[in-house]
Amino acid sequence: MFPLRIAIRYLFSKKTHNAVNIISLISLAGVAVATMAIVCVLSVFNGFSDLSAAHLSILDPDLKITPVEGKSISSVDSLIYEIEQIDGIDVAIPTIEEQALAIYGERQMPVMIKGVPLEYENTTGIKSIVIDGDFYLTDSIASYATLSVGAAIGLGATPSLYRYLGIYTPKREGRVNVANPMTAFRSDSLIVAGVYQVAQAEYDTDMVILPIENAARLLDYDNEATAIEVMVKPSFNISKVTAQLQTILGDELIVKDRLHQQEQSFRMIEIEKWITFLMLAFILIIASFNIISTLSMLVIEKSENIHTLHSLGATSTMISRIFMLEGWLISIVGGIAGVIIGVILTLAQQWGGFIKLSGDPSALSIDHYPVRLDVMDLFVVMGLVIVIGFFTAQITALFTRKKIR
Repeated sequence: MFPLRIAIRYLFSKKTHNAVNIISLISLAGVAVATMAIVCVLSVFNGFSDLSAAHLSILDPDLKITPVEGKSISSVDSLIYEIEQIDGIDVAIPTIEEQALAIYGERQMPVMIKGVPLEYENTTGIKSIVIDGDFYLTDSIASYATLSVGAAIGLGATPSLYRYLGIYTPKREGRVNVANPMTAFRSDSLIVAGVYQVAQAEYDTDMVILPIENAARLLDYDNEATAIEVMVKPSFNISKVTAQLQTILGDELIVKDRLHQQEQSFRMIEIEKWITFLMLAFILIIASFNIISTLSMLVIEKSENIHTLHSLGATSTMISRIFMLEGWLISIVGGIAGVIIGVILTLAQQWGGFIKLSGDPSALSIDHYPVRLDVMDLFVVMGLVIVIGFFTAQITALFTRKKIR
């Protein structure tokens, strides 16, 4: 294609005026830098997403069954028996989660109580994350509670046999005695056995783990649970077991794997990623408009060539197409250069971790910015560059057509 060959020659040939060379390089560098920034930033968000996935709470079960509507699952014992007959299911346990008020000494705070059975200790790594005391549920003396680090700090609670933790929940049924409002609440007293920290806000902020019998009594539950937590045998595919479970349970219950249990966190990372992408895309658009001024200077630079082409029979449309393709080539070459540099920097960070996270290293699970290169992101970025380059080239063609005339 004749216009393309001339456009390529104009792009890489040395111009008569040095200013045109400098402006062309600035335009190309602007596109390259903006493209590189997009590749690097998207890779950082990919890295944080992977970091979140790799550090899913060890308190999260392989699968979690919750009701689609309402809070509780009825006839939970028979349902668990039916679930455990499915091939690939190791164990299924009921759990109860609900908001409550906790009082310890003179302090009080709203908490999320989680009632669990004795099997909970064997199906999760709860003992490995206890940082003070130990994990107990019940013995012949008393019932015990294990607090998250946030709840322990808020209540000023430490493992002790000499002070009880009070838990209060409103009664589900019955009337409120106005003369004595406390009769509208059910209460229980437990001994604080331990404090855990899992480095995940959902579990560290206000969670109190206690025996499921105590939680059921506080909430007036009878053979009910708010969720069923399922552990899958290691040799089985979780996706297949999830699909099989969902088919058996029907539409009234929903089965979530570990990633879907933390769906909100991953969705927020994804939203932040693409909002940042749009902001950087706007910067790329601004950088691309420099191409218009570059080509305006190039039209002046190549005025003699334009007259020669006219004399040889080239139409104004053909000549304007040359500069349109020139603008598009600047965008594409700058985009390719930016993608290559972005890939190199991302891989260097991925393997070397030379950009460190600020903060106390002992309090961080990782000391450098996590990154992951996603090929699909590269296609999206190059698609953006091509589209922006196309529209910039069209605008350039209008300007150059007027100048040629």
